[in-house]
Amino acid sequence: MGSTDCRLYLLTPPALPPDFPDLLAAALDVAEVAALRISLPGVSEDGLARAVDLVRRVTEARGVALLLAGAPSLAARTGCDGVHFPWGEWGVAAARRILGEGLQLGVFCGDSRDLAMRAGEDGADYVAFGPFAGGAGDPDADVLGWWAELMELPVVAEGASSAEACASLARAGADFVTVGDFVWHDAAGPAAVLRALRAAMVSA
Repeated sequence: MGSTDCRLYLLTPPALPPDFPDLLAAALDVAEVAALRISLPGVSEDGLARAVDLVRRVTEARGVALLLAGAPSLAARTGCDGVHFPWGEWGVAAARRILGEGLQLGVFCGDSRDLAMRAGEDGADYVAFGPFAGGAGDPDADVLGWWAELMELPVVAEGASSAEACASLARAGADFVTVGDFVWHDAAGPAAVLRALRAAMVSA
């Protein structure tokens, strides 16, 4: 896989500002993003449902998949396109039964190749490794190339914190690279940051 095949996978900030739908829309209008994960630690199920309602119209209108970090049943009930959770937080096979075949199921496996293979066998649509804040120079980042070479299931590199990290993870074999907090906090604004990240990945 070339780095131009790798796509951005955006995470929400840990608390959504009141103008988040507008910020998100402006960013998605100028930057190619494959998916948005609602990741709001400590928020109740009611709060998560409200967050989904807040952003779903933005992602739907732009063809961006909306995934929820949380319970599979809540993701299905609120109209998300899928769910993402760490290995052990929910049973992968049980989550697959809840979601059916139409919704995406992503499983974070840390740096464990064994857990990733088990997740794939149990019905995951992608596995995620990391975090790799420093890109492919981080310890254990070679798992991306190993997975990409041997497995067909898409692989996500978690936790990139710069354009250089995104580019190196794309070169290492990631199908998707997640980016989060730094995108929302940069003084240039999320639209400009995402555009720069994508450009770095394409030109790497």
